[in-house]
Amino acid sequence: MERPELLIPAGNLEKLRTAILYGADAVYAGVEGLSLRAHQAEFSMEELAQGGKEAHQKQVKVYAALNIFARDSDLSLVVQRAGELAEIGVDAVILSDPGVLRLIRQNHPHLSLHLSTQANTTNAEAVRFWREQGVSRIVLARELSLAEVAWIKAEVPEVELELFVHGAMCVAYSGRCLLSAALTGRSANRGECTHPCRWGYALVERTRPHEPFFLEEEPRYSYLLSSRDLRMIEYLPQLLAAGVSSLKVEGRMKSVYYLAVVTRTYRWALDAADQNPTAYSCQPEWLAELDKVSNRGYTTGFYFGEQEDAALNTGQSYRQSHGLAGTVLRHSPQEHKILVELRNRLSAGDETELLLPEQTVPLDSAKMTDEEGNPLAEGHNSYRVYFPVADGLEIPAGAVLRRKITGD
Repeated sequence: MERPELLIPAGNLEKLRTAILYGADAVYAGVEGLSLRAHQAEFSMEELAQGGKEAHQKQVKVYAALNIFARDSDLSLVVQRAGELAEIGVDAVILSDPGVLRLIRQNHPHLSLHLSTQANTTNAEAVRFWREQGVSRIVLARELSLAEVAWIKAEVPEVELELFVHGAMCVAYSGRCLLSAALTGRSANRGECTHPCRWGYALVERTRPHEPFFLEEEPRYSYLLSSRDLRMIEYLPQLLAAGVSSLKVEGRMKSVYYLAVVTRTYRWALDAADQNPTAYSCQPEWLAELDKVSNRGYTTGFYFGEQEDAALNTGQSYRQSHGLAGTVLRHSPQEHKILVELRNRLSAGDETELLLPEQTVPLDSAKMTDEEGNPLAEGHNSYRVYFPVADGLEIPAGAVLRRKITGD
């Protein structure tokens, strides 16, 4: 049984570094102008070159998402970007469009090709077809069960398979959606999704527009188009047994706090499952960690057959008990303190923790000081503050601090 990689989203250079710090085996990053995410979650070529260099120094692979549904007006940029990606030395290009695939094979035949979930691959014959086109890995459609995944792997063992294991799921089939374009004029299939499936809705009868019908007997709208988030950490042995090569986390738009928690939690779990899959047991603290990041409730999606409760989440929007407080700029071991750049408000007395790759360290926010050593009752975004830390800790730059926000 091959050891699958842990594949983490990188929405920008800082997030790429966070993913590496907390245990990613590989990251995927959007290519400017050609990926299915908003502009702020794409890399410039200069950033991607820098990120690729840093990742490769840590033996972490970089996959470039070039998975737009291309129009003819996009194709010259596709060829240009493909050449730049080849020069940068990315480990693979993620794509979904057959025309884009053909152009890349013609112009840069040595680039490894991964097929996006947007291509909706659901059977072994489709996998064979894509293999014949030069694709080495396929991100299967999210609507497949694990039994179907295992069948496909047995039928076409030479093709690597990649599955999503954690993160937000789209209400549309494998993410192909027209809702945003219909309601706002911004197309999800062009990387501009406004996420209208996350909005609150009520059922209204045409002749009584001021009498909405609520699906829940609560004073709020229902999220009847919004799915629960995927979470498969409890079932890693089943994923490994299916022959999956890569376990993928969704979330290029998520925060560095989200990436830190999810990456290190799945790192811990995957290492445990890899070492002894028959004795694997999902630890309660892992589930508790994943409850501390933004989520809409969790589901196993379609992996165990048609969704029973699966996904549609009529009762709630996002929930989150903890959030990003700041990130470490520098550790001064001799002075037993760390310099932190705050990203949100932090008050003296707030429950604050430092997330290291292997452990969580409580911090005393009442001992927070400014750069001159003066006590601070409250800090805000962009403040640089010091925290005392215990001796013997190795605290890297980029480590994340979180604060408990329940009850704010």
